[in-house]
Amino acid sequence: MNGPERITLAMTGASGAQYGLRLLDCLIQEDREVHFLISKAAQLVMATETDVVLPAKPQAMQAFLSEYTGAAAGQIRVFAKEDWMAPPASGSGAPTAMVVVPCSTGTLSAIASGACNNLIERAADVALKERRQLILVPREAPYSSIHLENMLKLSNLGVTILPASPGFYHQPQTIDDLVDFVVARILNLLNIPQDMLPRWGEHHIVSDE
Repeated sequence: MNGPERITLAMTGASGAQYGLRLLDCLIQEDREVHFLISKAAQLVMATETDVVLPAKPQAMQAFLSEYTGAAAGQIRVFAKEDWMAPPASGSGAPTAMVVVPCSTGTLSAIASGACNNLIERAADVALKERRQLILVPREAPYSSIHLENMLKLSNLGVTILPASPGFYHQPQTIDDLVDFVVARILNLLNIPQDMLPRWGEHHIVSDE
């Protein structure tokens, strides 16, 4: 199996809930175990941007997401924001990779400052201290100098900053195509197979001119 077997997926209150939901679906289809964390703001955004309304309780949310993605029993584990006994809260239990998508600029700031006010921030702090893969997907425009300084600080610590900025060279026809572009880039970084987006040069056509 390529890439990590267990992944922490966090969703925070920036626009772009579709990216997180699509990534969750792809990870489940690739037989990965997902530790799922979500902020209250992210749940509000999700209800605004999609037709997905998550139950409030972690156990009910876990059952809902398992049915929504077709996950096997135990493949998705949902943890509350103050569940300090959850595996992502400890270096000895956390998965080897974490993705925050979408990542709000507030969460970006908290991670950059080392805040651990909730499980999402603590999980990211664990990823940093353990030198594990951490991918943040901000979706904001324009970026302030504060946002950019926080991104630079985290990038210098080894964090991958992947803005939700889809490309167009694959000639997208639908919104789903644009979402898949960003999700495919995340999967590539995780070294998890995906067939949504060809790698650059895979379908290169040589001109006769």
